[in-house]
Amino acid sequence: MSIKTESIATCSRCGNRTGLTMYKSINTAEDPSLKEKVKDGSLFLWKCPSCGQVNLAKYDTLYHDPEKKLMVWLLQDENVSETQMHSISLHAKAIGNYTLRRVTDTGSLMEKVLIFDSGLDDVTVELCKYVLKMELASKSSDEEAAKRILQMQLHFFRLDRSGDSKSITFVYPEEGQMKNYTIGYNVYEDCCGILQRNTGIKPDEGFAKVDSEWLSGYFR
Repeated sequence: MSIKTESIATCSRCGNRTGLTMYKSINTAEDPSLKEKVKDGSLFLWKCPSCGQVNLAKYDTLYHDPEKKLMVWLLQDENVSETQMHSISLHAKAIGNYTLRRVTDTGSLMEKVLIFDSGLDDVTVELCKYVLKMELASKSSDEEAAKRILQMQLHFFRLDRSGDSKSITFVYPEEGQMKNYTIGYNVYEDCCGILQRNTGIKPDEGFAKVDSEWLSGYFR
């Protein structure tokens, strides 16, 4: 079930302290509206009643979607005991074949939920990001520009369908704005094939951390 707790938050602009509801765990079967609030990030935003500043609430939570058989554990500083993590992992295995993931920020939690809600696999999506960045870097004649491209923080945004065709859009921050790249679904299918041929590229057991840093370990 979803577990809420009340806390006090301090505004980043005026320092005003106000009461805030935080979720220690989120169960989307009990309250489907929570899924949408995670996907658009609104669950973690609060407006200061004193100055109107919109603040980000940073706290740990366990996201649980029984329909998608998905659990994503948001651990800001990854401060959790191995015993606790193992216990929840065993529980997830007992109730079904769950996908278990671990993230350290709200943006990554949003991304995981968006990926799996689109019916995609996050390992394949990470490989798509890698392939896209490598392709863009290879086309750059400027060495420094190529390095910036390889360090670019791409985030899955959406899966688009138009008739029989599909495409995937990624967003990334640049000069204070969000920009995007769109790839054809054939890139995703090609990456599926790469992973099928390279079975060693797979997440660890339990709450695995699957991101660009994790994937880069296979291509060094």
